Amino acid sequence: MFNFDDTSRKSKEAMDTMLKSYSDTAKGVQAIATEAAEYSKKSFQDAVNHFETLSAARSFETVFELQTGFIKSSYENFISEATKMGEMYADLAKGAYKPYEAPVSAPAAKSPKAAQVTPAAA
Repeated sequence: MFNFDDTSRKSKEAMDTMLKSYSDTAKGVQAIATEAAEYSKKSFQDAVNHFETLSAARSFETVFELQTGFIKSSYENFISEATKMGEMYADLAKGAYKPYEAPVSAPAAKSPKAAQVTPAAA
């Protein structure tokens, strides 16, 4: 028999889960955008400072040393930032899935067929 109270409750739970997921996703995307903007500002400022220092150099050897140091530090900063951003994206994906984890796994745990997975015949 169709129960309107049960249906209403499940619909409300589903809507609450969806809204929480969207809210958490929006916060995660905002954090990633903020981090990217801060890295861009820092990177640009580092480049400006480097070119000011580079323009004051008087010998080719000095220019070569300055440029080598700048490239090395820029690469290290980029790798560090890429790793951090990758972790932020992974956390965002985990956070977006978390509200759906319990509702998705609950029906599978109740189903007797879910436990009887057989490999395909070769």
